[in-house]
Parts: sequence; C-alpha cells; structure tokens
Amino acid sequence: MYTNHANRAKHDIESSELRKKKRMKCLAYVAAFAVFQTAIILIFVLTIMKVRTPKFRVRSANLESSEVVTAANPSFNMSMTAQLGVKNANFGNYKFQGSTVDFLYGNTPVGQAVVPKTKAGWRSTKKLTVVVNLSSNALTAGNSQLENDINAGFLTLNSQSTLNGKVELLFIFKKKKSINMDCNLTIGLTDKTVREINCK
Repeated sequence: MYTNHANRAKHDIESSELRKKKRMKCLAYVAAFAVFQTAIILIFVLTIMKVRTPKFRVRSANLESSEVVTAANPSFNMSMTAQLGVKNANFGNYKFQGSTVDFLYGNTPVGQAVVPKTKAGWRSTKKLTVVVNLSSNALTAGNSQLENDINAGFLTLNSQSTLNGKVELLFIFKKKKSINMDCNLTIGLTDKTVREINCK
C-alpha cells in the first residue's frame, strides 16, 4: 500500500511538472510571437509608413536655338528644352498641383516653364519635358555682369519652383508635402550647350 501510494504521488508530481513545463513552453512561444509581431509592425511603421519628401530637379537640358549679342548692349535669346524629374521614394503616389519653374539670371526672371498637374508613382521618378524661352529683355540695359559673362563665354542661370501636393501611402493615409527646386545651370555660349547642372 505504501509503495503504491508513493508511486502515485511521484507520478502526480511528475505530471504536474510536465504540465508546468508545457505551459512555460507555450508562454515562451506566445512571447516570441508577440516580439516578432512587434518587430514587424515597427519595421512597417519606420520604413513603409514613413513619409519622405520627394525631390524636384532639372535632370537635363538642351539648347534648341541661341542668339547672343556681344555689342555695346549685350543680350541673349534662347530656346531650351529641359527634362525635369520628381523623385518619389515613398510607398505611395505623390500627387501634385500644376506649377511653374522660373529661370533667373541674377535675381531677374528671364524665362518660365509650365509644370502640369500630375503624379509621381510609388518609388519612381516622374519625368517631365518642358520648353522655355530665355530672354534678357527684362534685364537693365548695359548690365555689366551680363557683358562680363558673355565675354567669358558662359551664363549661369538659376531655376526655382515649388510643388504642392500629397503623398498617399498605400492609398489610405494622405500627407501634404511641398517640395522646392533650386538648381544652377551653366550654359556654354561657344558650343551652345548646357555644360553643368547642380541642384541643392
């Protein structure tokens, strides 16, 4: 009798310990799964759901025609085709309103291009081709800086613009984003080419 009772007690203790181990193992699995889910959610929030500011740049430009006067009253008239780019690194479209790009010599506007209302897709670059007529008519007659630049054989223009739009993450969340363009273009007057484009 005593032996049977001792064996039964031992069996009960072992069964209790086994159940306890199973419960602990189950809790460990649940905790590990919870940690995994939390990590996935954090990665999702910090990468996919993070709203990045798109970039607006002049990608390339070509002169279609160029007329430069180097006489007593220097001047220029040019036609330029430029490819603009709106680079969107978000996991959602960037829809923006129509705008304009101003081209300036010094602080004086010498040309303007129209940017249509459109969108840049998920993690892609929207390319836009515009034509702009550049003229020194708005500059003060006898501009000494223009005379020096023409004699040196190059002009430096600055392009400025602002796009207003919204980033639509996964077609659910919308976030307003305004982006600016600020690029310098160096135009060679001898070879009639856009030699360099630098954007901030």
